[in-house]
Amino acid sequence: MKKPVKIALGLLIVLIVALVAVALSINGIVKKGVESVGPRVTKTTVRLDGIAIMPLSGGGAVNDLVIGMPEGYKSEYSIKVHKASLSISPGSLLKDKIVVKSVNVEGPEIILEGGLTANNLTQILKNVDEFTGSAENKKAEEEAPGAPKKLQVDEFVVKNAKVTVIFPMLGKPLSVTVPEIRMTGLGAGPDGITPAEMTKQVLQEVIKQTTVIVAKSVGDVGKFATDAVKDVGGTVGETGKKATEGLKGLFNKKKE
Repeated sequence: MKKPVKIALGLLIVLIVALVAVALSINGIVKKGVESVGPRVTKTTVRLDGIAIMPLSGGGAVNDLVIGMPEGYKSEYSIKVHKASLSISPGSLLKDKIVVKSVNVEGPEIILEGGLTANNLTQILKNVDEFTGSAENKKAEEEAPGAPKKLQVDEFVVKNAKVTVIFPMLGKPLSVTVPEIRMTGLGAGPDGITPAEMTKQVLQEVIKQTTVIVAKSVGDVGKFATDAVKDVGGTVGETGKKATEGLKGLFNKKKE
């Protein structure tokens, strides 16, 4: 084997080893960052089973991300993402601003507990809003392990979100599907956005689209409420009528 060939192979091996090392360190740092900063931002538990970023191709995946319930709510979790795929601009991984070409979340499980205007998701949004409004918190987020100072997400897509609606007036859980949520240009421009700011924008859109689909899905609110009351008590009396009327008013206000 000629010397130039040996040198070239040696450099290739070193490059591959370096890329593997970078991938391992980035994945570990990002996971640590999510689990340390996430609870401070949302004021809920945040668990991430694993993240895999491949610097050479720019591909990546997130496995089993679970955002818990804020204080005062009883369900097991608010949002559960079993798997999400990422496409990242490889050249941006080691820069201040990480450019994410796309994020695709397929079939997340969402629990909406409370009511249309006040629920666990709106409470998490309020918590995130308070965090992003604090200069001290923003600085802490930027300095945390794995948190890039700037972030740009060209496209964020959530498909087939499975929403379980738990409203006391319904009597029983309602299951609906939100077909697609698509956002573009998050953090576009030189300043970018922080992960907390991105979370806020995405959560706002999730709440908006979920609320719309829930309102549409009940359709004949009276029939749904009547069926719910029957399941609980067997007959529809004055209480059932009041629940039906209250539920109609709740959804009509939201639609106006």
